[in-house]
Amino acid sequence: MADKLRTLQQLEHLQQKYIGTGHADTTRHEWTNNIVRDSYASYVGHPALLSYMALGMGECREVVRARFVEKMVRGVGPAPVEREDGEDGEEVVVVERRDRGGK
Repeated sequence: MADKLRTLQQLEHLQQKYIGTGHADTTRHEWTNNIVRDSYASYVGHPALLSYMALGMGECREVVRARFVEKMVRGVGPAPVEREDGEDGEEVVVVERRDRGGK
């Protein structure tokens, strides 16, 4: 029983420390957004990798860096619109899910 409690506490600690670890309520859009942003942050944060990618793209390194920072901020786009059935089964309610910003 103590092992299970310790495991849950460690998981909660990781989720607070690293947003990208996700949780039970993480949507597919949030998960994908975290992966894309983390990838672009890594590309920008490692100068050798950025130079390699710029060389392959045939662009100046700073142009590629600016493009990657812009893509990192944008993520994968707006959150999708979900459709849910109403209580009577006939009515369709449109619910917009907003990105919680990693919370």
